Amino acid sequence: MAAVGILCGCHKKEQTFQYSVEKFYDLEVLRYDVPEFDQLSLQQKSLIYCLSEAALWGRDILYDQNGRYNLRIRRACEALYLNYPYKKKEPEFAAFERYLKRVWFSNGIHHHYSQDKFLPEFSQEWFVAACEKAGVQYDEAILPVMFDPTVMPKRTTTQDGVDLVACSAGNYYGEGVTQAEAEAWYAAHKDNSDEPLWIGLNSQLVKNENGEIEERVYKVGGLYGAALEHVVYWLREALKYVENDEQRLAIEKLIAFNETGDLKLFNEYCIAWVKDLDSRVDFVNGFTETYADPLGITGTWESMVNFKDLNATKRAQLISANAQWFEDHSTTDPKYKKEEVKGVSAKVITAATLAGDCYPATPIGINLPNANWIRKEYGSKSVTIDNLMHAYNEAAKGSGFNEEFMVDAETMELAEKYGAMCGDLHTDLHECVGHGSGKLMPGVTKDALKEHASTIEEARADLFGLYYLADPKLVELGLLPNEEAYKAGYYEQLMNGLMTQLKRIEPGKDIEESHMRDRQLIAAWVYDHANGELEIIERDGKHYLQINDYPGVRRLFGELLAEIQRITSEGDYPAAKAIVERYAVKVDQDLLMEVRERFAKLDIAPYKGFVNPVYTAKRNPMGDIIKVLIDFDEDYAEQHLRYSRKYSPLPDVN
Repeated sequence: MAAVGILCGCHKKEQTFQYSVEKFYDLEVLRYDVPEFDQLSLQQKSLIYCLSEAALWGRDILYDQNGRYNLRIRRACEALYLNYPYKKKEPEFAAFERYLKRVWFSNGIHHHYSQDKFLPEFSQEWFVAACEKAGVQYDEAILPVMFDPTVMPKRTTTQDGVDLVACSAGNYYGEGVTQAEAEAWYAAHKDNSDEPLWIGLNSQLVKNENGEIEERVYKVGGLYGAALEHVVYWLREALKYVENDEQRLAIEKLIAFNETGDLKLFNEYCIAWVKDLDSRVDFVNGFTETYADPLGITGTWESMVNFKDLNATKRAQLISANAQWFEDHSTTDPKYKKEEVKGVSAKVITAATLAGDCYPATPIGINLPNANWIRKEYGSKSVTIDNLMHAYNEAAKGSGFNEEFMVDAETMELAEKYGAMCGDLHTDLHECVGHGSGKLMPGVTKDALKEHASTIEEARADLFGLYYLADPKLVELGLLPNEEAYKAGYYEQLMNGLMTQLKRIEPGKDIEESHMRDRQLIAAWVYDHANGELEIIERDGKHYLQINDYPGVRRLFGELLAEIQRITSEGDYPAAKAIVERYAVKVDQDLLMEVRERFAKLDIAPYKGFVNPVYTAKRNPMGDIIKVLIDFDEDYAEQHLRYSRKYSPLPDVN
C-alpha cells in the first residue's frame, strides 16, 4: 500500500471553526468538529441522535458515583448561579462562578485528574448568605464537604498503607464499608468459571441493618433506576435506526442488562458488540472503566457516540491486520505470547457525543471490552478518536511549547514534521495491539495486581506501542515515511514522562493517576537504566531532555516491555508494587516547580475538555425523524445548565 494513502488520513477543517471556548484555572474548554456528519444517511444521523440522548441521560449517575454529595452541591450551586441578584457587584461571585465551572468539568468536587478536592475561593459565610439572598435551599451537610479540606480530600486514593475504600470519597461503597470487608465479599463471590461474570461491575457494596455486606445493583428499579429508565427508552428508540442485525442484537442485550442488572447479559452484550464490525455508527454506553473504584472492580458510567472515519481507518486496520506479526516479534518471553491473536478490530472514529466519564475530559483511544476471556475468545474493538486529537492539535498551535521545552532546533523540526503522525500511530499501536497482546498464565486473574493493575496495564500497552514505533515494519507498511520519523514520538513521550506532565502535579504532591504513573514509570525506568542513551542537561537554568542514542532507547523499551509483560502474565503483585512505587509515584519537587513556572509563562492549560455539539431532530406529524441538525454554538455554561435542566432524573440522595 502506498504510504500517501495512509499518511493523508487527516481531514481538512474549515479555517473559521473556533476550537477554543474558554479557560479557567488549569482547564481549557474546546469544541470539536464532526466532519462528514452531513454525508451520513438520515438513518445514521437518527441513530446518532437517539444514542446521544441515551448517553446524556446517564450524566447524574457519574456525579453520584464520584461522591455522594455531588448532586446536592451541583444543584445548590446552579440554583445560586441562576438566582443570585448581585452577580456583577461582588467579587466573590466571580470566584463562585469559577468553582461551579470546575464542578461541571470534574463531574463533582474532586479534580478530574489529580482527584484532589478543590476548595472554593469564596468563604462559607459568603455562600450561606448568598443562598439566603437568592432563596436557595440546600442541605447543610454539604458545607463541610465543600469547605473543610480534611473532609473527603481524595476521590480515589491509591496511597500505600491506608484503607483504600475508607479513604476514598467515591461512592462505590456505602458508608462504613472497609477495604477488608469489600475484598472479603468479592473473594467469597468470585466467579472462577471459564466465562466468568464481572462480579461488582454494576453495583455498590453497602452494609445492611444487620451490619452485613450486600449489593445495591445498578438497574431499572434498582440503584440509579430513574436515569437508566431514560437510557433504556432511548436505546429502544435507537433500535428503529440500526444498520444491521448484529448492531440490533448488541443494543437489545444492553437494554436487557440495564433492565435486570444480570451480568450474564452484560457478557452477551459485550460479545455481540465486539462482533458488530460492519456498522458505521457505534457507541460505548454504560458502566465501563474501573479506574475510579479504589479496588478496580466497579465500572463508572461513560458513553461515547461515534462513527467510522473511513479513510483514516485504513491505518488502524493495517495495524490490526498485522497483529500476529507484532505479537510474534515482541521482546516478551514466548510463553507469555498469544499463539493466535483473535479479532482485534481496529478503526479510527469521529466522536459525535461525549458523556459521563468521557465528558468534558475524554480519552483519545479506547480498547474494549475489558474482560480478558472475551478478548481472548472473541477479540476486542480498538479505536482512535481522530477529531478530538485534531482539536487538541489545533488548539495548541502557536503556544510556544516546543521552543520552551525541546532541546534544540533539530528536535523541534522533527516534532513539527512527525510529532502528530507519531502520536496518532502510538495511540493506534497502544489500543489496537498493545492492550490485546500477551496472555495470563493459568490461574492468574484480572485483579491479581490489585491497586497497581491499571498502571501496569497502561504501561504495558504504551511500551508495546513505543517499541514498535521505531520498527522498520511501520515504514514497510507505509505508516511512517522514513526510519527517522519515530524519533519525534520517542522524544515527546520521554520528555512528557520525565518533565512536562509535571505541570499537572501540585507542589508537594505525588502522582496518583494511573496514566501519569504509567508514563513516568516508563521514562524514569529508562533514564535509570540508561548508559548514555539519554540525559537531562541544564542550560541557562533550565533542564532539557537530550537523547543521544535512539536505537539504544528502543532496546531499553523492549527490556522493560518484557518485564512488565512478565509481571502481568504471572500476576506478580510484589514486583508490580515495587516497580510502581520506585519509578511511578514520587517526583522531583525542584523540577516540578521549574516546569510549572515555565508553563505559567506560556499560558497553556494543562488539562483540556470539550463541549458537545447540539443535535436537534425534526419530525413529521407522525413523529418520524425527517432531519437531524447539528449546531456548535452552545457555550460551556449554557450546555451544563441545559443538561441539568433536561437530563437530571436522580434524587439528591441515592
